[in-house]
Amino acid sequence: MDFKIKRIDAASNARTGIIQTAHGKINTPIFMPVGTAGSVKGVHQHEIKEDTKAEIILGNTYHLYLRPGIDLIAKAGGLHKFIGWSYPILTDSGGYQVFSLASNRKLTPGGAIFRSHIDGSKHTFTPENIVDIQRTIGADIMMPLDECTPYPCSYKYAHDSLLLTNQWLERGLKRFKETSPKYDYHQDYFPIVQGSTYKDLRVKSAEFVATKECAGNAIGGLSVGEPAEEMYEMVEVVNAILPTEKPRYLMGVGTPVNILEAIERGIDMFDCVMPTRNGRNGMLFTSEGIINIKNEKWRNDLSPVDAKGTSFVDNAYSKAYLRHLIVSKEMLGAQIATLHNLAFYLWLVKKAALKIEEGTFTTWKSKMVKTLNERL
Repeated sequence: MDFKIKRIDAASNARTGIIQTAHGKINTPIFMPVGTAGSVKGVHQHEIKEDTKAEIILGNTYHLYLRPGIDLIAKAGGLHKFIGWSYPILTDSGGYQVFSLASNRKLTPGGAIFRSHIDGSKHTFTPENIVDIQRTIGADIMMPLDECTPYPCSYKYAHDSLLLTNQWLERGLKRFKETSPKYDYHQDYFPIVQGSTYKDLRVKSAEFVATKECAGNAIGGLSVGEPAEEMYEMVEVVNAILPTEKPRYLMGVGTPVNILEAIERGIDMFDCVMPTRNGRNGMLFTSEGIINIKNEKWRNDLSPVDAKGTSFVDNAYSKAYLRHLIVSKEMLGAQIATLHNLAFYLWLVKKAALKIEEGTFTTWKSKMVKTLNERL
């Protein structure tokens, strides 16, 4: 992987850059649509690329491991070929999913023992086999096994969890360096900073991660219920330590406002299920604010979903038509809403990049965050 910073905003830590991977380049800041099980729910791969302008998608090791299974993915020649996506892919290690199975998992120094949410079968993830699984999946960017701490949690819990995550990182990185890609292209490994909302733990974690000198670094364990201001504070603390010349990935974040605030603090990469999940339920993000398309007020509104033209659907479908589809539970409604939200998120990060390049990011961002919080 090669990462080049193009421009740093004079009034903040916001920056633009280019990540070069074996499957193409990624312009940062970037948002990654979540394709958990090899599919961004309800939309085709060509729509993801052509209509939303996504440059990378995210898959999840936990879900892909359970279904369709690693053997089938290997037989297909890797996830890219299995799903028909020839652009970059990042895979989450599954740590967050195991974390969410609190009543069905056990964490040990050896790894995470859990039961499948599908059939209750017992499985074990170790730092080593998570590397092996992601080698088989063939993601351009791989993540280590870690524990995502709940919020709130005690200092002792966060401290002990961080020790475990660091031990797992050492073992996972060793396995990564001992093994080679299964396919004919390079893969990279991004360590994850943890530490809950405790500043000293975040500092220790960021310092530890920085010493690994990997191609990029991630920040995990945020957007799990903590106040937004605490999240932003932790991002600032960590980014003051992580090397500036490496891309920074804020995992699982978030709302459009969260993304702009994090870009201002020096984050380059994002993912979140919010635009797809909320879209399927009728919540639309627009450049003028948030729309609940199920509301009666949109029944006869024949204007575009986003009058400022941030989505591919603007000239094709009205609010009234999209409301009709969503209320009628037509599958097309969920598809259009999902594509609209993804297109908006990608528009937002690309607009942020443009403003950074122009030197007007902070002024534009201040206005945008007020607008984006509005409920229309």
